Amino acid sequence: MWKYPAMPAASDLADLVAVAATENPGKLAVVEAGGRSATWAELDDEVGRVATGLGAAGIVAGNRVLLVVGNRLEFVTTYLAVLRAQAVAVPLNPSSTPAELARVLADCGARMVVADPDTVGAVRAAVADAVAAGTAATNVRVVVVGGAPQPGERSYDDLRADRARPVPPLQDPDKLAVLLYTSGTSGLPRAAMLTHRALLANIDQVASVEPPMIHGDDVVLGVLPLFHVYGLNAVLGAVLRHRAKLVLVERFDPEGTLDLVEDEACSVVPVAPPVFAHWRGVDGLAERLGPVRLVLSGSAPLAPELVEEFTGLTGVPVHQGYGLTEAAPVVTSTLCSTGVGSTGVGSTGTAARGSVGAPLPGIDVRLVDATGRVLAPGGDPGEIQVRGANLFSGYWPDGADGPDADGWWSTGDVGILDDAGDLTLVDRVKELVIVSGFNVFPVEVEDVLKGAAGVLEAAVIGVPDEVTGEAVVAYVVAEPGADAAAVETAVVECCETRLAAYKRPARVEVVTELPLTVTGKVQKGRLRQLERRRALDLLE
Repeated sequence: MWKYPAMPAASDLADLVAVAATENPGKLAVVEAGGRSATWAELDDEVGRVATGLGAAGIVAGNRVLLVVGNRLEFVTTYLAVLRAQAVAVPLNPSSTPAELARVLADCGARMVVADPDTVGAVRAAVADAVAAGTAATNVRVVVVGGAPQPGERSYDDLRADRARPVPPLQDPDKLAVLLYTSGTSGLPRAAMLTHRALLANIDQVASVEPPMIHGDDVVLGVLPLFHVYGLNAVLGAVLRHRAKLVLVERFDPEGTLDLVEDEACSVVPVAPPVFAHWRGVDGLAERLGPVRLVLSGSAPLAPELVEEFTGLTGVPVHQGYGLTEAAPVVTSTLCSTGVGSTGVGSTGTAARGSVGAPLPGIDVRLVDATGRVLAPGGDPGEIQVRGANLFSGYWPDGADGPDADGWWSTGDVGILDDAGDLTLVDRVKELVIVSGFNVFPVEVEDVLKGAAGVLEAAVIGVPDEVTGEAVVAYVVAEPGADAAAVETAVVECCETRLAAYKRPARVEVVTELPLTVTGKVQKGRLRQLERRRALDLLE
């Protein structure tokens, strides 16, 4: 039986804040683009007051708390307070629709939802729908950040206690800390169960990389959404670990974000791949990125040509890695590469061109074939399996499909490992579509499409997109006699009301039939082949 390595000294992420508050009380910890800020001492006090308030509001250890909040100070304080109170944080995309929020409410049985002015309307609709349907408790509490609560709700300020009171220390590091909704191996979103051990282990693994991704004197751009595992643990977690300064940005804007990088002298810029396309044609890009010593890219593959072009223009090295929600999230980094290979301009590592680097210290990676046989490095591609203390404990609620008895977990991704240990991604076993770094689950979109007027059948695939990495394309079969234009309009309108913007099809193709196997399964490979021909202008 595989054993976890020893735990880091801290028992939860909030402990990192407490230590920083003791050692660097007056140092700035978090700054918002709008000007608000908090020192480490102020942040620790606020986390303690909110944790105390959660207890006074009836939230006990193990209760789930939904966070439907953008990149603002209150996300950071509430998230850490939930962990300090030993409840379970459930961060969700602020652009989620009421139907999407209601589904999560029903699935995880949340006792509280924290919302901001941009999300509270959808939250209220979701709670009302879930309660009316009997899928959520009637006493779900809604907390409003930066807005006026309605009867039965409370404001964030009211939730905060007048002073922080001691909270019993975490005794069991394998206690559930966070639920993050992801695709799992197939189908509708499932919640990955991340423990305190897993979160801290990955932060510690990242901190063991040489040269370091983040130093204590770094200013780190926080433009990646905090509800996403990359922003939540790879960025926020690393900032807490190193006591760097985090500059929070509500949303990415090509020019505005560059202005902020200059104004705040950001030295580390973690981004998703679409950012490079947005910055491609910006005048004076090198000068505007003057304070930056390192750009980190993750959440989706990044073309090596784009890396070389960007570094050639700016002189700023770009390092990327491979990660998954279930791995909390970082698995590999080009900073860990030690083999001999073509590195691309400006790289300080020795990663093979186009690879996502080598495993972090404390993480094992191997490839297996369809029979489960382990493949030797330097050979054929295989499914990627991962092992480490950073892995999740399976999917909510019963821990299904987690690591096996030896600690290995099958990712559903296909890759090649070279002799030097660098991993190159080849394909996905899963049909996941990644739009701007966010996961889109075809089954979820297809269920919505089938509810549109005039739609008989539907299939969703991802296609390459220069800006977002991938885009969603929908193929729908119209009911007999239905007008194709009317069906397309109905699909678009249905998606606008039921799906977050990044999940909506960029194009809808109304067809007479879908290609099926002899068992009736849609042959999505043929649809992808059709899209490749379309991209090459080979369709008649």
